[in-house]
Amino acid sequence: MTRPFRFLADARDIATVRELTETVRRAESIGIDTLVIPDHLIPQMAPIPTMAAIVTLSDRLRVSSFVLNNDLRHPAVLAQDLASLDVLSEGRVDIAIGAGWNRPEYDAIGLAFDRTPIRQARLAEAIAVLKGCFSEGPFSFAGEHYTITDHDAHPKPVQAPHPPFLIGGGGRRTLELAAREANVVGLAPRILPNAVGDPSSITVAATAEKIDWVREAAGARFDALELNVYPSMVAPRITDRPLAEAREEAARLESRSGVAVTAEDLLASPHIFINTVDGFVEKLTHLRAELRISSVMIGTLDEMAPVVERLAGT
Repeated sequence: MTRPFRFLADARDIATVRELTETVRRAESIGIDTLVIPDHLIPQMAPIPTMAAIVTLSDRLRVSSFVLNNDLRHPAVLAQDLASLDVLSEGRVDIAIGAGWNRPEYDAIGLAFDRTPIRQARLAEAIAVLKGCFSEGPFSFAGEHYTITDHDAHPKPVQAPHPPFLIGGGGRRTLELAAREANVVGLAPRILPNAVGDPSSITVAATAEKIDWVREAAGARFDALELNVYPSMVAPRITDRPLAEAREEAARLESRSGVAVTAEDLLASPHIFINTVDGFVEKLTHLRAELRISSVMIGTLDEMAPVVERLAGT
């Protein structure tokens, strides 16, 4: 069965309620399914209160982070926040959560930036705690990072057994966790040791390999999973000269990362959004047919609006 396209858009901009209302109305008018807010300690709105505002301004849009940094909140506290949002919105919350990756933010607030396996293990435990909090009755959990004793969390979310989880990553361990625990698997670039994205990890071939990891780990539940991609490394744009601009971006990415990638690889990549409107329609339709990718985070609203209007819900 072919899933209809579902588009997510970024609503991180610092804004008043009046300005946010305009964003909500624009998102509804072009067919956006979900407004999302990143979780970074940079000039942007915080995800939880902004999500709460959006659900009061719209009776249709879903809300989510993209994605919550697990290391910034205790999962039992986060569970209460998210369940409260699910009640307020009558079941329109998605839970996108990751292990955290941006070391400068950790350093700025004196938070230890543990090795990747430790952050990944802590994320796995946090997901178990979140799901325990959403379940009926008290639960206990004894892990290396979190301990819960006979805790009966409230409120319970409207969506049962819990709101949909989106877990994403570029490495095999995190994608295998997503395959086992998530409803939506986010396919992401790998991060190089110098904290920049690896262009070789955003090609069609690299993405297909990640999906194979997910398929193997998910087993019988793979067909029920939704696959998500988002623009990375290059600002999304609609242009009448995609190949020329892709060549310029390929040179820039190689200079920054030390990894060579061709313009053709970038144009085909699920994570590079440079094309004409017709080219985008063809590309996204092809990615859905070949790789089962149907959930697309487009970045900010206006640049990709003509593409969303053509494909949303189809």
